[in-house]
Amino acid sequence: MVKNYASLWSPNEEIKRNSNLEGFCRHLDKKKILKYNQNFRDLWKWSTKNSKVFWSEVWDYTKIKGLKGKKILKKNKIFYKNIFFPDSKLNYAENLLIKKNKEIAIKFLSESKIEKKITWNKLYENVCRFSFYLKTINLNEKDRVAAYVPNCIETIVSFLAASKNGLIWSSCSPDFGVGGVVDRFYQIKPKVLITCDYYFYNGKKIYILNKIPEILKKIKSIKKVIIFSYSGKFDKKIDKKYIKFDTIIKHSRMDIKFKKFNFNHPLYILYSSGTTGVPKCITHGAGNVLIEHNKEFSLHCNISNNFKVFYYTTTGWMMWNWLVGSLATGASIYLYDGSPTYPSKDTLMKFCSREKINLFGVSAKYIDFLKKEDLNFKNLNLSHLKIITSTGSPLVKESFEYIYKKVKKDVHLASISGGTDVVGCLVLGNIFSEVYAGEIQGESLGIDVDIFDEKGKKVLNNKKGELVIKKPFPTMPIKFWNDPGNKKLRKAYFLKFKNIWHHGDFIQRTKNNGFIILGRSDATLNPGGVRIGTAEIYRLVENIKFIRESLVVSKNFKDDVKIILFVVLNKNKKLSDENIKFIKNKIRENCSPKHVPYKVIQINEIPRTKNGKIVELSVKKALHGEKIENLEALANPSSLNFFKKLYKDNIINEQ
Repeated sequence: MVKNYASLWSPNEEIKRNSNLEGFCRHLDKKKILKYNQNFRDLWKWSTKNSKVFWSEVWDYTKIKGLKGKKILKKNKIFYKNIFFPDSKLNYAENLLIKKNKEIAIKFLSESKIEKKITWNKLYENVCRFSFYLKTINLNEKDRVAAYVPNCIETIVSFLAASKNGLIWSSCSPDFGVGGVVDRFYQIKPKVLITCDYYFYNGKKIYILNKIPEILKKIKSIKKVIIFSYSGKFDKKIDKKYIKFDTIIKHSRMDIKFKKFNFNHPLYILYSSGTTGVPKCITHGAGNVLIEHNKEFSLHCNISNNFKVFYYTTTGWMMWNWLVGSLATGASIYLYDGSPTYPSKDTLMKFCSREKINLFGVSAKYIDFLKKEDLNFKNLNLSHLKIITSTGSPLVKESFEYIYKKVKKDVHLASISGGTDVVGCLVLGNIFSEVYAGEIQGESLGIDVDIFDEKGKKVLNNKKGELVIKKPFPTMPIKFWNDPGNKKLRKAYFLKFKNIWHHGDFIQRTKNNGFIILGRSDATLNPGGVRIGTAEIYRLVENIKFIRESLVVSKNFKDDVKIILFVVLNKNKKLSDENIKFIKNKIRENCSPKHVPYKVIQINEIPRTKNGKIVELSVKKALHGEKIENLEALANPSSLNFFKKLYKDNIINEQ
């Protein structure tokens, strides 16, 4: 049973009354579709039972430009073959370029203090000029455009221009090495590569151009390379065979025609982490993404015209795609490129204060970091800040409490969870419900999420289980690239339960009808046959003062498994027997004897993917002497050597 945590925030009547969610409820009431009330769970239940009506009304309420068509859902017995809005036509870029004025559309800040901004007028113009150029080089609909780029304005212009022309976009952040870039882009055979001269991270200027020849050597499909300058001025001579972004913008005509494509026309290709093999190429449709994001921004995040939206992300993480999508609401988006803790630990919060950000989005790990450092932001002017969103990993109870104690008392803190697979959220926040420490507020409207046990039966009484989706929804991938017969897609989501989407999260519903994510299903621990989510241990361990962060995996022992806990300690700290005893006692007292690790081992660093996720499975493989594929997916692959040595030296097996 989940312990009920304290309520930290509750929306007052004024907040509810002025919200987009209230507006949507009134919209439904006015059309005599659903009687008005302010109960979010009632609304969610209706939205899943009346899926076709719900998505049709989201189209109308969020004012999607295009031809909706009469048919909302083309049904199929096979889950992933259901098609939403089969008769619909729209242009994704047209739905994001909704303003033509002198207000700021996008503002960019680098850790190196480089600042750029672009108005809605100029954004529209640059997109139209760039799209014209892409037509002149004979790119056809569904051709791929690859981008190896930092999080800059030029990147967004390029993406919108590609989508305007019906091309398929795919991006990698510049922290990927050549191998990681090739693993991804080689599969999709792009004709164009967009890149940059350099970027900054943690005080270092890092050049990209020196990697391009090797990439071109390995991906023969690339015929054109387009380059923009990070600072606005190149500091090195550029090879003549490369085309400068500024030259294109300066000399191209404007193409103001926005051809409308099918709702399910492919928009972009995102990639799985690639820690278990070559990354899967997850292809998402334009209309699918647009309507889901419109729903999340408007109805869940309460974003409206002239909002200032920020998410700390790179172009290799789906939150970049999510951030860009918020332009469709009339919001301005704010980009930050560089280390979130350079030149100071409070860099992002100062940015939030200075720019008067309304939605401030970060990873859960970043909030955990602020909490560990015990930073207090009550002295900053955050009066404009309406909502803080957190994703990437579960946000623990103590981090919820930290936000309300040290950052802002009257803010909507929304822990959100979904993934690259759905390029959006399955469980997230809403403006009608209270915020409880450690809990995600509720389900995503229109998505029939539930919790199943191992046998595929609905779990009762707040027990733990598998996050599933019982009915089709718009942001299902339209396909995996190079996946004949949808074999990879079926393996990813439909092997565990027949015709039910298995998402791979181990989850628990609370008494408040909220959710707690307990970790990934494939990383759960099973000592003595008891299933334990990794997040249960992380929550306790990472609140111990002398521990900076941790990693927990299971190790096979004869006919059972045992829990191994690895800890990174604060600077100049050593793991003593006394420390180990303290850690084990804390876990025993707050969880159960089954949660107590067999061994606690100090390490220097934790292996992570490029977007910061802990790779528990790779560590588990190393401890069992198994081959680890695709090390290019990791930010710090050498960190695995420590775990390989543990296996080689047979240390953990000692009794």
